[in-house]
Order: sequence, then C-alpha cells, then structure tokens
Amino acid sequence: MPGRRPSVSAKSAVSAISAPASRRALLAAAVALALRPATAVAAAPAAPPGPVRVTEGQVAEAAPGRAILYPSVTSCLTVTLRLCDGAKVGAHASLFQVPGELRSDQILAAARRVAGTRKVTAVEVRGAVGAWHPGYFTKAIESYAEGEAVPYPEHPDPDGLARAVAAGLGLPARVRVTVEDVPDGDQTVR
Repeated sequence: MPGRRPSVSAKSAVSAISAPASRRALLAAAVALALRPATAVAAAPAAPPGPVRVTEGQVAEAAPGRAILYPSVTSCLTVTLRLCDGAKVGAHASLFQVPGELRSDQILAAARRVAGTRKVTAVEVRGAVGAWHPGYFTKAIESYAEGEAVPYPEHPDPDGLARAVAAGLGLPARVRVTVEDVPDGDQTVR
C-alpha cells in the first residue's frame, strides 16, 4: 500500500534479499539487518549499588539485595528491620542526639513509618548493648530535666532491649528480635 511503512523482521529481510524485489524492499531489508545486531546485544549488567549509609540518628531503607552500612558505631545501637519483600530498614540509634537528627526515643517510630504496612520478619539490634538502658527508646537522655534522675544501665540487658525495641516498633510477639553486643567500628548488614 502506498504510504504504509512495511514491517520488516529478520526472516522477511532475508526473504526480501533472496527473492527478486523492488528497490524499496531491498532498502528495508538492509535497514533491518543493520539494526538487528544492535537489538540482539544485551546490556552488560550494572554493578551492584553500594550499601545504604545510615549515620547516627538516621533511618533509611535498603532495597532487596542492598546492604546497609552503619559507620562508626561506638556507643550506639543499630536496629535493622528485615521486611517480607526482602528490603531492610536501618535505624542508627545514638546514645546522645546528634544535632539535627533523631533522638533515641524517636528512632523506632521513624523506622516503623519507613517500613509502612509491610510485614517485619525479623529485627537485629547490634552495638554497645552494655551502654543502653531499655528506657532510652521511650525517653532519650536529652529529655530528662536538670536534676531529674536519668536511668543508667547497671549491667547489659539484651532481653530488656529486645522487649523495648519490639514494643517501640509495635511488633507482634512472633517476630524475633535478636540483640548482639559487637565491638566498636563500622557495621555492614547484608
């Protein structure tokens, strides 16, 4: 039909070249063959992105397959929520508030908001377990008035921290919260 652009596949291009054809068909076949190698080559896989960096007082999400890097964990606790879709939400709870960032009594609510309605399958708490009183997740050290008694941990309380984190995240009892005391330094969660 005049004015209609012919559809050319590789098979029809070969047929057009081998059979007597009009000049237009030969041109269409040549174009199809010239384009074919470019469309047959798959793009090289992209390098996996680096880890999501979560510093003190911050909360961030890592897509499925991405790691979370918590830099310079000294007196802090990291809280990693593993979600049913393979994503992770990381929260870096600071013993003392970093200016402009979240306090320890705000961090779990922020992590819960980032997770949204997705099911949390497990939670991992890591860091300076002995420096943390479970109550710091409900009332940060900075929230106490002058002269008011600030609770200090008398001994490491991993079970108390697990309960405080589960409560702060609003988790059902079936979701496992593990707590691990780890040495100072960077933490990477995969």
